Amino acid sequence: MDFSRRDFARAVLGGALAAHPAFRPAWAQERPAPGIKISLQLPADFTEEDLVFAKQLGVGYVSVPTRGGTYDTFAGIKQRVEAARLKIANIGNSNVHNMPEVTLNLPGRDEKIAAYKQYLRDLGKAGIGYTTYAHMGNGIWSSEPGTTRGGATARSFNQETAKGHWDGKVFEPPLTHGRKYTKEELWENYSFFIKQVAPVAEEANVRIGIHPDDPPVPELGGVPRSIFGNFDGYVKALEIANSKNVGVCLCCGTWMEGGPAMGKDVVEVIRAFGKLGKLWKIHFRNVTSPVPQFVETFVDDGYTDMKKVMRALVEVDFQGILIADHVPQMVGGRKVGWAYSIGYIKALYDMAREGR
Repeated sequence: MDFSRRDFARAVLGGALAAHPAFRPAWAQERPAPGIKISLQLPADFTEEDLVFAKQLGVGYVSVPTRGGTYDTFAGIKQRVEAARLKIANIGNSNVHNMPEVTLNLPGRDEKIAAYKQYLRDLGKAGIGYTTYAHMGNGIWSSEPGTTRGGATARSFNQETAKGHWDGKVFEPPLTHGRKYTKEELWENYSFFIKQVAPVAEEANVRIGIHPDDPPVPELGGVPRSIFGNFDGYVKALEIANSKNVGVCLCCGTWMEGGPAMGKDVVEVIRAFGKLGKLWKIHFRNVTSPVPQFVETFVDDGYTDMKKVMRALVEVDFQGILIADHVPQMVGGRKVGWAYSIGYIKALYDMAREGR
Protein backbone atom coordinates (compact mmCIF):
# COMPACT_ATOMS: atom_id res chain seq x y z
CA MET A 1 0.00 0.00 0.00
CA ASP A 2 1.38 3.37 -1.03
CA PHE A 3 0.32 6.19 1.25
CA SER A 4 2.29 9.45 1.06
CA ARG A 5 3.03 11.64 4.05
CA ARG A 6 1.08 14.46 2.45
CA ASP A 7 -1.96 12.16 2.28
CA PHE A 8 -1.38 11.17 5.90
CA ALA A 9 -1.17 14.79 7.07
CA ARG A 10 -4.28 15.71 5.10
CA ALA A 11 -6.15 12.78 6.64
CA VAL A 12 -5.02 13.70 10.15
CA LEU A 13 -6.51 17.13 9.66
CA GLY A 14 -9.64 15.85 7.96
CA GLY A 15 -10.25 12.76 10.07
CA ALA A 16 -10.56 10.50 7.02
CA LEU A 17 -7.58 8.21 7.47
CA ALA A 18 -9.51 5.40 9.11
CA ALA A 19 -10.87 4.45 5.68
CA HIS A 20 -7.40 3.45 4.51
CA PRO A 21 -6.72 -0.28 5.09
CA ALA A 22 -3.33 0.27 6.74
CA PHE A 23 -4.89 2.52 9.36
CA ARG A 24 -8.06 0.68 10.27
CA PRO A 25 -8.17 -0.53 13.87
CA ALA A 26 -6.70 -4.03 14.17
CA TRP A 27 -9.94 -5.08 15.86
CA ALA A 28 -12.08 -3.94 12.90
CA GLN A 29 -13.13 -7.52 12.10
CA GLU A 30 -13.64 -8.65 15.71
CA ARG A 31 -14.69 -5.66 17.75
CA PRO A 32 -14.39 -6.21 21.51
CA ALA A 33 -17.01 -5.38 24.10
CA PRO A 34 -17.74 -1.65 24.03
CA GLY A 35 -16.15 0.83 26.39
CA ILE A 36 -12.75 1.58 27.86
CA LYS A 37 -10.95 -1.45 29.30
CA ILE A 38 -9.79 -0.12 32.69
CA SER A 39 -6.94 -2.36 33.77
CA LEU A 40 -4.85 -2.81 36.91
CA GLN A 41 -1.10 -3.30 36.59
CA LEU A 42 0.03 -6.33 38.56
CA PRO A 43 3.58 -7.12 39.70
CA ALA A 44 5.44 -9.79 37.75
CA ASP A 45 5.20 -12.14 40.76
CA PHE A 46 1.52 -11.44 41.33
CA THR A 47 -0.32 -13.46 43.95
CA GLU A 48 -3.87 -14.63 44.37
CA GLU A 49 -4.35 -11.67 46.70
CA ASP A 50 -3.40 -9.33 43.86
CA LEU A 51 -6.13 -10.88 41.72
CA VAL A 52 -8.64 -10.48 44.54
CA PHE A 53 -7.56 -6.83 44.87
CA ALA A 54 -8.27 -6.29 41.16
CA LYS A 55 -11.74 -7.75 41.53
CA GLN A 56 -12.45 -5.64 44.61
CA LEU A 57 -11.50 -2.54 42.63
CA GLY A 58 -14.06 -3.50 40.02
CA VAL A 59 -11.69 -3.67 37.06
CA GLY A 60 -12.22 -6.35 34.46
CA TYR A 61 -8.66 -6.50 33.15
CA VAL A 62 -5.10 -6.79 34.41
CA SER A 63 -1.72 -6.09 32.83
CA VAL A 64 1.27 -8.25 33.75
CA PRO A 65 4.99 -7.52 33.21
CA THR A 66 7.57 -10.25 32.68
CA ARG A 67 11.32 -10.43 32.17
CA GLY A 68 10.99 -12.79 29.25
CA GLY A 69 9.26 -16.05 28.67
CA THR A 70 7.73 -18.35 26.11
CA TYR A 71 4.27 -19.30 24.96
CA ASP A 72 3.97 -21.56 28.01
CA THR A 73 4.77 -18.61 30.31
CA PHE A 74 2.14 -16.38 28.74
CA ALA A 75 -0.49 -19.11 28.51
CA GLY A 76 0.06 -19.95 32.19
CA ILE A 77 -0.38 -16.31 33.23
CA LYS A 78 -3.53 -16.05 31.16
CA GLN A 79 -4.93 -19.24 32.69
CA ARG A 80 -4.35 -17.95 36.25
CA VAL A 81 -5.97 -14.62 35.48
CA GLU A 82 -8.98 -16.09 33.74
CA ALA A 83 -9.47 -18.58 36.58
CA ALA A 84 -10.04 -15.50 38.77
CA ARG A 85 -12.70 -14.32 36.30
CA LEU A 86 -10.55 -11.51 35.00
CA LYS A 87 -9.09 -10.87 31.55
CA ILE A 88 -5.58 -10.16 30.33
CA ALA A 89 -5.10 -6.70 28.84
CA ASN A 90 -1.47 -7.33 27.94
CA ILE A 91 1.65 -9.22 29.02
CA GLY A 92 4.86 -7.22 28.75
CA ASN A 93 8.43 -8.45 28.29
CA SER A 94 11.17 -6.11 29.53
CA ASN A 95 13.81 -8.05 27.57
CA VAL A 96 12.40 -6.73 24.28
CA HIS A 97 10.34 -3.75 25.39
CA ASN A 98 13.06 -1.12 25.13
CA MET A 99 16.16 -2.18 23.18
CA PRO A 100 19.17 0.13 22.69
CA GLU A 101 20.60 -2.49 20.33
CA VAL A 102 17.68 -1.84 17.98
CA THR A 103 17.31 1.92 18.45
CA LEU A 104 21.03 2.62 18.02
CA ASN A 105 22.07 -0.32 15.78
CA LEU A 106 24.42 -1.80 18.38
CA PRO A 107 25.92 -5.32 18.41
CA GLY A 108 23.17 -7.85 19.07
CA ARG A 109 20.51 -6.01 17.08
CA ASP A 110 19.56 -8.96 14.88
CA GLU A 111 19.27 -11.25 17.89
CA LYS A 112 17.01 -8.75 19.67
CA ILE A 113 14.77 -8.41 16.62
CA ALA A 114 14.52 -12.18 16.33
CA ALA A 115 13.58 -12.38 20.02
CA TYR A 116 10.92 -9.70 19.53
CA LYS A 117 9.41 -11.58 16.61
CA GLN A 118 9.23 -14.74 18.69
CA TYR A 119 7.63 -12.78 21.51
CA LEU A 120 4.91 -11.60 19.12
CA ARG A 121 4.31 -15.14 17.88
CA ASP A 122 4.09 -16.47 21.44
CA LEU A 123 1.64 -13.75 22.44
CA GLY A 124 -0.53 -14.46 19.43
CA LYS A 125 -0.52 -18.19 20.09
CA ALA A 126 -1.56 -17.52 23.68
CA GLY A 127 -4.40 -15.28 22.51
CA ILE A 128 -2.88 -12.04 23.83
CA GLY A 129 -3.69 -9.39 21.24
CA TYR A 130 -1.72 -6.36 22.41
CA THR A 131 1.76 -5.31 23.53
CA THR A 132 3.46 -1.98 24.28
CA TYR A 133 6.84 -1.18 22.74
CA ALA A 134 9.26 1.65 23.65
CA HIS A 135 11.95 2.85 21.24
CA MET A 136 14.41 4.68 23.48
CA GLY A 137 18.16 4.37 23.02
CA ASN A 138 19.19 5.06 26.59
CA GLY A 139 16.27 4.35 28.85
CA ILE A 140 13.88 6.40 30.95
CA TRP A 141 15.58 9.45 32.48
CA SER A 142 14.98 10.43 36.10
CA SER A 143 16.58 12.31 38.95
CA GLU A 144 16.50 11.33 42.62
CA PRO A 145 12.94 10.56 43.82
CA GLY A 146 10.90 13.62 44.71
CA THR A 147 7.75 14.22 46.71
CA THR A 148 4.31 15.38 45.75
CA ARG A 149 1.09 16.12 47.66
CA GLY A 150 1.30 15.22 51.33
CA GLY A 151 4.89 14.07 51.01
CA ALA A 152 4.10 11.08 48.79
CA THR A 153 7.23 9.72 47.10
CA ALA A 154 7.26 9.99 43.31
CA ARG A 155 9.58 9.97 40.32
CA SER A 156 11.10 13.32 39.46
CA PHE A 157 13.12 14.76 36.58
CA ASN A 158 15.57 17.64 36.47
CA GLN A 159 17.42 17.95 33.19
CA GLU A 160 20.62 19.02 34.96
CA THR A 161 20.83 15.96 37.22
CA ALA A 162 18.94 13.18 35.44
CA LYS A 163 20.35 9.85 34.26
CA GLY A 164 18.88 7.11 32.08
CA HIS A 165 17.72 3.83 33.59
CA TRP A 166 16.48 0.62 32.04
CA ASP A 167 16.52 -3.05 33.03
CA GLY A 168 19.22 -2.57 35.67
CA LYS A 169 21.44 -0.40 33.47
CA VAL A 170 22.35 3.23 34.15
CA PHE A 171 23.04 5.62 31.25
CA GLU A 172 25.20 8.57 32.27
CA PRO A 173 25.58 11.91 30.47
CA PRO A 174 27.11 13.60 28.61
CA LEU A 175 27.35 10.77 26.03
CA THR A 176 25.72 7.51 27.07
CA HIS A 177 27.15 5.55 24.12
CA GLY A 178 30.41 7.36 23.47
CA ARG A 179 29.23 9.63 20.67
CA LYS A 180 26.37 11.71 19.33
CA TYR A 181 23.80 10.05 17.11
CA THR A 182 21.93 11.81 14.31
CA LYS A 183 18.20 11.95 13.74
CA GLU A 184 18.77 10.28 10.36
CA GLU A 185 20.44 7.31 12.03
CA LEU A 186 17.54 6.84 14.42
CA TRP A 187 14.98 6.99 11.61
CA GLU A 188 16.96 4.43 9.61
CA ASN A 189 17.18 2.11 12.62
CA TYR A 190 13.48 2.45 13.37
CA SER A 191 12.55 1.72 9.75
CA PHE A 192 14.77 -1.37 9.70
CA PHE A 193 13.07 -2.69 12.85
CA ILE A 194 9.42 -1.88 12.19
CA LYS A 195 9.41 -3.20 8.62
CA GLN A 196 10.63 -6.55 9.93
CA VAL A 197 8.28 -6.90 12.89
CA ALA A 198 5.05 -5.39 11.53
CA PRO A 199 4.35 -8.35 9.18
CA VAL A 200 4.90 -10.74 12.09
CA ALA A 201 2.49 -8.74 14.25
CA GLU A 202 -0.12 -8.90 11.50
CA GLU A 203 0.34 -12.63 11.07
CA ALA A 204 0.16 -13.21 14.84
CA ASN A 205 -2.82 -10.81 15.21
CA VAL A 206 -0.99 -8.77 17.86
CA ARG A 207 -1.18 -4.96 17.97
CA ILE A 208 1.95 -2.98 18.84
CA GLY A 209 1.30 0.28 20.68
CA ILE A 210 4.40 2.51 20.69
CA HIS A 211 5.08 4.46 23.90
CA PRO A 212 6.39 8.05 23.80
CA ASP A 213 10.00 8.77 24.72
CA ASP A 214 10.19 9.44 28.46
CA PRO A 215 10.92 12.29 28.86
CA PRO A 216 10.44 13.70 25.34
CA VAL A 217 13.27 16.23 25.19
CA PRO A 218 15.18 16.88 21.94
CA GLU A 219 18.30 14.97 23.02
CA LEU A 220 19.55 13.05 26.06
CA GLY A 221 23.05 11.68 26.42
CA GLY A 222 23.83 12.31 22.76
CA VAL A 223 20.74 10.42 21.54
CA PRO A 224 17.95 12.38 19.76
CA ARG A 225 14.36 11.72 20.80
CA SER A 226 12.87 12.89 17.54
CA ILE A 227 10.73 9.91 16.53
CA PHE A 228 8.43 9.36 19.49
CA GLY A 229 9.11 12.71 21.13
CA ASN A 230 6.48 14.77 19.29
CA PHE A 231 3.32 14.48 17.21
CA ASP A 232 4.98 14.91 13.82
CA GLY A 233 7.45 12.13 14.66
CA TYR A 234 4.59 9.76 15.43
CA VAL A 235 2.86 10.65 12.17
CA LYS A 236 5.97 9.85 10.15
CA ALA A 237 6.63 6.66 12.13
CA LEU A 238 3.12 5.32 11.55
CA GLU A 239 3.43 6.13 7.86
CA ILE A 240 6.70 4.15 7.65
CA ALA A 241 5.16 1.18 9.48
CA ASN A 242 2.16 1.26 7.12
CA SER A 243 0.48 -1.46 9.17
CA LYS A 244 -2.93 -1.89 10.73
CA ASN A 245 -1.16 -3.54 13.68
CA VAL A 246 1.12 -0.63 14.61
CA GLY A 247 -0.39 2.20 16.63
CA VAL A 248 -0.06 4.36 19.71
CA CYS A 249 0.29 3.70 23.41
CA LEU A 250 -0.39 7.21 24.69
CA CYS A 251 1.26 7.80 28.05
CA CYS A 252 -0.56 10.97 29.05
CA GLY A 253 2.05 11.87 31.65
CA THR A 254 4.93 11.53 29.21
CA TRP A 255 3.09 13.63 26.66
CA MET A 256 2.50 16.30 29.31
CA GLU A 257 6.20 16.20 30.20
CA GLY A 258 6.98 17.42 26.68
CA GLY A 259 4.62 20.40 26.90
CA PRO A 260 4.22 22.69 23.85
CA ALA A 261 7.16 21.03 22.05
CA MET A 262 4.95 17.96 21.43
CA GLY A 263 3.04 19.89 18.75
CA LYS A 264 -0.36 19.01 20.20
CA ASP A 265 -1.53 18.85 23.79
CA VAL A 266 -2.78 15.57 25.23
CA VAL A 267 -6.44 16.26 24.44
CA GLU A 268 -5.63 17.23 20.85
CA VAL A 269 -3.52 14.14 20.29
CA ILE A 270 -6.28 11.88 21.66
CA ARG A 271 -8.66 13.38 19.12
CA ALA A 272 -6.15 13.07 16.28
CA PHE A 273 -5.10 9.45 16.84
CA GLY A 274 -8.50 8.38 18.16
CA LYS A 275 -10.18 9.40 14.93
CA LEU A 276 -7.62 7.34 13.01
CA GLY A 277 -8.26 4.19 15.02
CA LYS A 278 -4.60 4.20 16.06
CA LEU A 279 -5.05 4.91 19.77
CA TRP A 280 -4.83 1.57 21.56
CA LYS A 281 -3.66 2.03 25.13
CA ILE A 282 -3.70 4.93 27.61
CA HIS A 283 -1.38 5.46 30.58
CA PHE A 284 -3.58 7.78 32.62
CA ARG A 285 -1.33 9.89 34.82
CA ASN A 286 -0.39 13.50 35.57
CA VAL A 287 2.76 15.59 36.18
CA THR A 288 3.43 18.89 37.91
CA SER A 289 4.87 20.72 34.88
CA PRO A 290 6.60 20.23 31.53
CA VAL A 291 10.36 19.78 31.19
CA PRO A 292 13.02 20.89 32.10
CA GLN A 293 11.77 19.57 35.44
CA PHE A 294 8.70 17.80 36.78
CA VAL A 295 7.42 15.44 39.45
CA GLU A 296 4.93 12.67 38.72
CA THR A 297 1.95 13.42 40.90
CA PHE A 298 -1.52 12.20 41.72
CA VAL A 299 -3.95 12.01 38.84
CA ASP A 300 -5.95 14.95 40.25
CA ASP A 301 -2.95 17.07 41.26
CA GLY A 302 -0.98 17.93 38.09
CA TYR A 303 -1.07 20.75 35.60
CA THR A 304 -3.53 18.98 33.27
CA ASP A 305 -7.26 18.74 33.94
CA MET A 306 -7.83 14.99 33.62
CA LYS A 307 -11.58 15.49 33.29
CA LYS A 308 -10.90 16.95 29.86
CA VAL A 309 -8.67 14.00 29.00
CA MET A 310 -11.35 11.46 29.91
CA ARG A 311 -14.03 13.41 28.02
CA ALA A 312 -11.83 13.35 24.92
CA LEU A 313 -11.43 9.57 25.19
CA VAL A 314 -15.19 9.13 25.38
CA GLU A 315 -15.66 11.61 22.54
CA VAL A 316 -13.50 9.52 20.17
CA ASP A 317 -15.13 6.28 21.39
CA PHE A 318 -11.86 4.88 22.71
CA GLN A 319 -12.26 1.11 23.08
CA GLY A 320 -8.79 0.14 24.28
CA ILE A 321 -6.86 -0.44 27.49
CA LEU A 322 -6.47 2.26 30.13
CA ILE A 323 -4.18 1.89 33.15
CA ALA A 324 -3.10 3.97 36.12
CA ASP A 325 0.67 4.36 35.91
CA HIS A 326 3.65 5.62 37.94
CA VAL A 327 1.42 6.04 40.98
CA PRO A 328 2.93 8.04 43.90
CA GLN A 329 3.71 5.97 46.99
CA MET A 330 1.14 6.67 49.70
CA VAL A 331 1.27 5.60 53.34
CA GLY A 332 -0.26 2.20 54.02
CA GLY A 333 1.53 0.11 51.40
CA ARG A 334 1.69 -0.37 47.65
CA LYS A 335 -1.98 -1.02 47.04
CA VAL A 336 -3.26 2.24 48.57
CA GLY A 337 -2.06 4.51 45.77
CA TRP A 338 -3.33 2.16 43.09
CA ALA A 339 -6.76 1.99 44.74
CA TYR A 340 -6.91 5.79 44.86
CA SER A 341 -5.95 6.17 41.20
CA ILE A 342 -8.27 3.46 39.90
CA GLY A 343 -11.18 4.81 41.93
CA TYR A 344 -10.61 8.30 40.59
CA ILE A 345 -10.32 7.00 37.02
CA LYS A 346 -13.55 5.03 37.29
CA ALA A 347 -15.38 8.09 38.63
CA LEU A 348 -14.06 10.24 35.76
CA TYR A 349 -15.18 7.62 33.25
CA ASP A 350 -18.69 7.52 34.69
CA MET A 351 -18.79 11.32 34.63
CA ALA A 352 -17.65 11.51 31.00
CA ARG A 353 -20.09 8.86 29.78
CA GLU A 354 -22.95 10.75 31.37
CA GLY A 355 -21.91 13.90 29.52
CA ARG A 356 -20.86 15.83 32.62
